[in-house]
Amino acid sequence: MKTITDQLGREVTFDYPPKRIVSFAPAITDTLYSLNLDDEIVGRTRFCIHPKGKVEKAVNVGGTKDMKIDRVHALKPDIVILEKEENTKEMATELEEHFSVFVFEVQTVDDALKMIVDLGMLVDREHEAKTLEEEIQTAFQQFPSLENAKRAAYVIWKNPYMVVGENTYIQSLLEKLGFINPFVEFAGRYPTVTREDIQAAKLDYVLLATEPYPFQEKHMEEFLEIAPEAKPLIVDGEMFWYGVKMLDAVTYFRKEFLK
Repeated sequence: MKTITDQLGREVTFDYPPKRIVSFAPAITDTLYSLNLDDEIVGRTRFCIHPKGKVEKAVNVGGTKDMKIDRVHALKPDIVILEKEENTKEMATELEEHFSVFVFEVQTVDDALKMIVDLGMLVDREHEAKTLEEEIQTAFQQFPSLENAKRAAYVIWKNPYMVVGENTYIQSLLEKLGFINPFVEFAGRYPTVTREDIQAAKLDYVLLATEPYPFQEKHMEEFLEIAPEAKPLIVDGEMFWYGVKMLDAVTYFRKEFLK
């Protein structure tokens, strides 16, 4: 048995090293596989789609906010991994009645790097996790930044329109890229905004994410009508994941924003 303090300050006691892991956070699931835990990952959400060819072997335990608790029970996990934003407090409360539950909280690039190191400690992959963290640190030394700050909205949903706000990992990346996000002044981490709010923001860019709403090029005209002075751009939402995807993000951002 081992006791570790999670990122919410909760003491978590579990069988160590864990041989049966259930992850409810897609980016963390992807990162777990990168640490060579193919056999230990027994459960994941239906949104955990990476790495393809491996993740399908783990049992689908529902969504990030609508779990199938009976499936979790059947798997008898040594540890269940949650992330504060991805999952709900109600899920954590129900799960911890039966299982050891470790909760991460990722709101910045630094949080994401700490998550990787702590994850390695949690699952007995400290060397692999530290190596990954160092690779990302090296890659991020080449992180692109716009010469002149541009005002941008990162749109994640329509009907209603929802954008990224403060205290989010995506906002942390936007800042590193040199974007000014006027919607950090709005209440909430993912505020709902109106057409009028978008117009009043005097944007240079409207970044339309491919997830969770699947924005496509056909939606660009809609935002050109709302904010004709702003350039709409479809961005790969997966490049705004934390964890192992951070390695691919730097190359992607350099290609997209340093043209």
